[in-house]
Amino acid sequence: MTPHIEAEISSIAKTVIMPGDPLRAKHIADNFLTDAKLVNTVRNMFAYTGFYKGKRITVMASGMGMPSIGIYSYELYKFYGVENIIRVGSAGSYSKDLNLYDIVLVNESYSDSNFAKNQGYNDDIIKSSEYLNNKIIETAKNLNLNITQGRIHTTDIFYSNVDPNELYENKKCLCCEMESFALFYNALSLKKNASCILTISDNLITGEETNSKERQTAFNEMIKLALESILNL
Repeated sequence: MTPHIEAEISSIAKTVIMPGDPLRAKHIADNFLTDAKLVNTVRNMFAYTGFYKGKRITVMASGMGMPSIGIYSYELYKFYGVENIIRVGSAGSYSKDLNLYDIVLVNESYSDSNFAKNQGYNDDIIKSSEYLNNKIIETAKNLNLNITQGRIHTTDIFYSNVDPNELYENKKCLCCEMESFALFYNALSLKKNASCILTISDNLITGEETNSKERQTAFNEMIKLALESILNL
């Protein structure tokens, strides 16, 4: 056990699906997994381990922001022997051409955060795992599912006054979220695999947005893509 995860080591699978919201983790376990067991409740950061089409998988929430996913992903990689984490989450679009519910596969994340700089990593861009991304791309083709690939912006600030047009045009960021940069850094530093699949929940250019219930339960195509990709690992 760690300060933040009470599960026995044997109760965590080698591959983890990681939404931010604990209730989204419960939704995935209830609707997609068989024989799912609740293995962590510390701070109500729910984790469930069960089976998807015979493949053993853990679904665990990360909470919001880089510090939170930084803690949970590090402990899973370092102390629980997890090899692969696929983050599934929502994002705000910086492009008028990305519509609500479009799916984005993150190739790399840009951030002006100090999360990695404080640990000696001085670049502001970090890549996801090519190995996992290739599995996801192959699976999307098999599912006839359209996905957009590219760079995203991982920010520390939800209520930010940054100009989305500047980040889109000058930094080439398609959309923003708050976690993947820290996840990718932990994977890089611990020689593990990490990917991130996002569903557009808001468009910061057009003003379109989904509601909280939709963000919790309506992202099933993204979830299915992550789960089906794991079958090929």
